[in-house]
Amino acid sequence: MLLENELETILVVDDDPIILKIVISTLKRANFKILSVNCAETALKLDERKEDRINLRLSDVEMPGLSGPDLGEALKKSRPDVHVMFMSGGSTGNLLVLNYGWVYIQKPFVPIKLDEMIYEVMHSPNRSQLGGQEFDSRRDQR
Repeated sequence: MLLENELETILVVDDDPIILKIVISTLKRANFKILSVNCAETALKLDERKEDRINLRLSDVEMPGLSGPDLGEALKKSRPDVHVMFMSGGSTGNLLVLNYGWVYIQKPFVPIKLDEMIYEVMHSPNRSQLGGQEFDSRRDQR
């Protein structure tokens, strides 16, 4: 439960520094507290620190070393109550995420769509994040 005036915290994981910067900027404008790292291994180390309450992990799918879905599974083991969401720009990323059963947004995305989906995921009672929940902002332009 959030205290009044407490910001919801999102851990953003992406190995592309440009994407990381764009996502961080977008989410800060939406009034989220952001923690960011550029690899899955660092995300796992950050997750071991229990002083940061993280409401949602937003990760790229295809990264060197540990993939986004593998990171999601590891994070769910340590904190099963957390929400996990993925971003994918690759052609195989969507299938990989759906096979694991995670929510994702297709890159490139419109910033307002990212904000809307994150809000929807974080406030969903379903923390299992069942697959098939594609959110492709390129097909849902306003």
